[in-house]
This record gives sequence, structure tokens and C-alpha cells, in this order.
Amino acid sequence: MAGHSKWANIQHRKGRQDEKRGKVWTRVIREIMVAARGGGADLTANPRLRLAVDKAKAANMPADTIKRNIDKATGNLEGVHYEEIRYEGYGVGGVALMVDTMTDNKVRTVAEVRHALSKHGGNLGSDGSVSYQFKHCGQFVFAPGVNEDRLMELALDAGADDVINSDDGAVEVLCSPSLFESLQSAFDAAQLVPVLAEVTYRPETTVALLAVDAEKMQKILDVLDELDDVQEVYHNAEL
Repeated sequence: MAGHSKWANIQHRKGRQDEKRGKVWTRVIREIMVAARGGGADLTANPRLRLAVDKAKAANMPADTIKRNIDKATGNLEGVHYEEIRYEGYGVGGVALMVDTMTDNKVRTVAEVRHALSKHGGNLGSDGSVSYQFKHCGQFVFAPGVNEDRLMELALDAGADDVINSDDGAVEVLCSPSLFESLQSAFDAAQLVPVLAEVTYRPETTVALLAVDAEKMQKILDVLDELDDVQEVYHNAEL
């Protein structure tokens, strides 16, 4: 299956994330705490916690920091209670936005998200107003030059839903969230290393923005990303 230019979007996104690397620990700690509170401290029985711990290790978080926050979440240590809340809305040019937050004060959080959107040309929508435009899935993106035939054979054998060849040579593999870890293990065994591997919400269609609108949309994303309570922002803009 052919797709639009994926590599440029991934490089752009990773570059923006690298600029804000200092916030990674804060977000990963919250993810660990919510995952542990919801599914327990046993990594073998809690796939969401396993993914959060993997993110923490990738961010060079010490093992004792990881354990301490799992203990806080499961009641072994006193900690803060975080609540997960998703906000849906629109950015520039009708771009769909989903903003996932973890907060100990939802009144503060909704006010901050609403202000970030309205100040820069977006607006909050109602629950369900845009979520239907996104697919919950496991996503792997491989850089141009990967052995496409080998990758496709391996991915489909491991249960992938789709393998998408982008116009710029990048290859994207999609799977159900429940199969994410098994595909990741298969790629690791074959020494096929993705530049992006995550369980995410992928837009079913995208909105191409011209230069001025793209800059305005990027401003919205930057402002949202600066909010302490924001964990992830999903959108369907091509920047």
C-alpha cells in the first residue's frame, strides 16, 4: 500500500521532541504511575507498565527512580494521584486534535488547554468530536533504505495489519495494540530497527497546511507541549 511522505513528518516530530527532552522524565513518571495504579506492579501482567518502563529506560531513567514511582502508584509509598483526561478539539484549518493529559487538578488543566487553543486559533470540541478520525494502533516507522521485502514478509507473518510504503522511501507498519510487543520482538530478532515504535492514535486522513497555517498550527502544538499536564498530542496535520 502506498502512502504520502512519512519520513519528513517523523523527522520533524522527533526534532521537536529532542528540543524538549527535559520534559520526558516528568511525562514518563506519570505514565508509570497511572499504568501501575491501574494494572499493578507486575511487569509481566501489565503491558502498559512494560511500555512505560521501556520509555523510561530509553530516557536513561535510573532503575531506583522507576521502582520508587511504581511503589508510589501501588500504595507502597505516599504519592500524588493523577487522573487521565482526554480533550478533543480543532486547530488551524480544521485540523483534528486529541490532547491526552494526566492531572491532579482537572479544573486547572481544562482551563490551560482551552486557553492554549483559543489564543492561537483553535478551539475545544465535545467528547467524540474528532476521536473517530483516529485509529488506536501499534506503529513502527523504518527509515528509507530498509529491506522492504524482508520487512513486509516478517511484519505480515507476525500479524501486522498493514505495511505502508511512503513516497519518500520510509516504510510504516501498523498492528493492533495487543500485538505491538510481539512485532517489536520479531523486528529486534531480525535486527530491523525502527526510528519510531509506539502504541498511538494514528489519523485516518491528514490535512495539508501551507506555510503560514503550518506555522500557526506548530505554535498550537508547542504551547500544548509546554503544559505540564499534557502527556501526548495527536493531530492529523501535515506540517
